[in-house]
Amino acid sequence: MTSQPKKRVLSGMQPSGLLHLGNYLGALQNWKQLQDEHECYFFVADWHALSTNYADTSRVREYVRELLIDWLAAGIDPTRSVVFIQSRVPEHAVLHLLFSMMIPVPWLERNPTYKEKQEEIKGKDLNTYGFLGYPVLQAADILLYKPDFVPVGKDQLPHLELTREVARRFNDLYQQPVFPEPKEHLTKFPKVPGTDGRKMSKSYGNTINLSDSEPVVRQKLKTMVTDPARVRRMDPGNPEICPVFDFHKMFSPLPIIEQINRECRTAEIGCIDCKKLVADRVVDTLAPIWEARAALVSHPSQIEAIVEEGSRKAGAVAKATLHEATEAMQI
Repeated sequence: MTSQPKKRVLSGMQPSGLLHLGNYLGALQNWKQLQDEHECYFFVADWHALSTNYADTSRVREYVRELLIDWLAAGIDPTRSVVFIQSRVPEHAVLHLLFSMMIPVPWLERNPTYKEKQEEIKGKDLNTYGFLGYPVLQAADILLYKPDFVPVGKDQLPHLELTREVARRFNDLYQQPVFPEPKEHLTKFPKVPGTDGRKMSKSYGNTINLSDSEPVVRQKLKTMVTDPARVRRMDPGNPEICPVFDFHKMFSPLPIIEQINRECRTAEIGCIDCKKLVADRVVDTLAPIWEARAALVSHPSQIEAIVEEGSRKAGAVAKATLHEATEAMQI
C-alpha cells in the first residue's frame, strides 16, 4: 500500500517588529503542531511590511532576522518545513502583478481591515496602492504554493475568502483549473490580550515579546490590568472579565485555573498573587525558547543557510505554478 501524500500548509508573517506571545499562541504553536503531519511552507513576508513601513525601511532586515530566530527557537523545524523569505522568490511579485490586472477595485475597498488599519495606525499615510492592494499580493503568496490549508485567525477569514475569489476568477477567465481554493485552519487562540487588556499588538505597545528577558516579562505581567471593579484586596472579583485569567487559561494547568476561578470570586487570592502564578507559567513556557534563541544568535550563518535552502525549495514550486499560470493566460 502506498501512503497518502501529505496535505500542504502555507502561512507567513510580516517582519514589522519583535514577535510576542500573541504571535506565539495565535500562530507559532499551531505551525509547530502542523509540521507533524503536513508539508509546511512558512515565509517571512518582508514585501508586505512595506505596505505600512515604506517610508522607513531601516529596520526591516533586523526584524526579518529576529523573526527567523524566534520561529526557529519556538520549534519551527527546517528539516520538516520549508522556511523562506518572500523577497527571495521573485515569482511572488510576478503573480501579484498578473492578479492585479484582473481584480476589481471594489473587492479591495470592501476588505474590512482596510479602514480598520487606517484608523489603528496613526501618523502614517496609508493612501497608497500598495496598502489597498496588499490582499492581492497575499493571494499571490498563498496560491503560488497551492496549499490545502492556510492557518488563520477568525479576523483573517475575509482575506482568505478574497484569495479564494481570486482563484475562482482566474480559473474562470482562462478556463483552466490552475489554482485550487485553500481551506482555513483556525488557530486555537485567535485573540491574546495585551498588558492593557486590548488585543496584544505592536501598534498598542502592550506586548510581551519572545525576546524579553525573565525580569522584563515578570515586570510587564505585574502591570497587567485586572477586573476594574476589584479596587481593594478584599473585593471579590470576576475572572471572566480579567485579562490575567485569560492568561491562566492559556498557560496554567487545569487545577490552577480552577483555583483562580474559585478564589478570585471569594477574594481568597489577590491580584498580585494571581499574577505571580501566571508569570511562573509564562516563564516556564519561554525558558526553552530563550535557550534556543541564545544558541541561534551566536550562529548567524546557520540561519542564512536555512533561509537559502528554504528559498531554493520554495522557488522551485513557485516557478512551476507561475509557468502554469502564464500558459493558461497564453503569455
